[in-house]
Amino acid sequence: MLNIVSFLVKRFLRFDKEQPFIFLSALLAFSGIALGVMVLIIAMALMNGFDNEFKKKLTVMNYPLTIQPKFFGTCDSALVEQLREKFPELSFSPYVTSAVLSRSGDQMEGGYLFGVDFVQEAKVNRIVAEGLSAGVPQKFEVMVGQTLKEQFMLESGDKLTYIFTQMEPGGLALTPKIKRFEVVSTFNSGLSAYDKGFSYTSLESLQRILGIPENLYDGIHVHSPNPEADIIRLSAVLPDTVSIRGWWEDNGNFFAALEMEKMALFIVLMLIILIAAINIISSLLMTVMNRRSEIALLISLGASKAEVKKIFLILGIVIGVLGITTGAILGFLGMWILGTFEIISLPADVYPTSTLPLDLSVIDFFSIIIGAFVIVLLSAWYPAKKASEVDVLTVLRNE
Repeated sequence: MLNIVSFLVKRFLRFDKEQPFIFLSALLAFSGIALGVMVLIIAMALMNGFDNEFKKKLTVMNYPLTIQPKFFGTCDSALVEQLREKFPELSFSPYVTSAVLSRSGDQMEGGYLFGVDFVQEAKVNRIVAEGLSAGVPQKFEVMVGQTLKEQFMLESGDKLTYIFTQMEPGGLALTPKIKRFEVVSTFNSGLSAYDKGFSYTSLESLQRILGIPENLYDGIHVHSPNPEADIIRLSAVLPDTVSIRGWWEDNGNFFAALEMEKMALFIVLMLIILIAAINIISSLLMTVMNRRSEIALLISLGASKAEVKKIFLILGIVIGVLGITTGAILGFLGMWILGTFEIISLPADVYPTSTLPLDLSVIDFFSIIIGAFVIVLLSAWYPAKKASEVDVLTVLRNE
């Protein structure tokens, strides 16, 4: 009976000149499923790619881990040395920081000025390390972001004025501290918000301006290849006078929104496959109606209803699987084309990359394939059930 099932499936898949709309409906179902799978694969690859790119950038500029004092004076050089002793595999960079207004001519921009030891900072921040190739800021010299440099039209050696939030006596009133720094180098993180808002100077310079003792810091940047695990290890040895946070704690809502968008996109695009699957239902139902006499004859010759159901179930699955396979091939082909050729260029000041990032995870790929197959299977089941319920006596009497 297996040979009969295979023979009839092949026969029903052929183009019928008398009933061309049946074949056309099957072709539309095949095309719709292939298109849906292709679009889903490319869309999920893009969402994953952007997600990973943002994580790479934010991990660097927000730092994997940051230790901060709960009270003034609790984050000092002794704590840094203690941590370096206990965790030699990690990198620690103490810093001081202040909210500032940077001014060049009539232009002003708010942000943060970090005072760091550039030797240690280069170990925890590769963006800063790359910027140091143009020069290491010394006393009252500064490294600015590429976006701020372009906005203020700065050149190496230009002076940039910083207005600090800390006040100092000035005549009969308090005035903010103001200091001019010489621009000696530039960093480019790829995220304009950070390139505009962050600046780096030497640790000694900012400590002197803010009146902070040499052995006290506002925090410690920590570089860790596995911050989720290391935050637990560090928390166990840190005193109660300091706290530690991971980069994901500052960006949890952002990545939760990305994950929700990804899920919504998956559901919406899966509807394309669902709509295409309706064509499988209509194609198989037309086939059942057109082949009622053959089905009745087949049952009268000894075929069971389960075997008739299997014929139309396999017929729907073949159409669907061919569409899924073609869609997967076209999806990977589309990913290769988009990744190889710069067909679409993104504005670098808005996105973390100027080219389309593509990264399809194994979980997403199998979710697409399994989801599409389940839709195809359910779409083929109803027409197959109707085929097995053909009334043999009524059909043959009418024939």
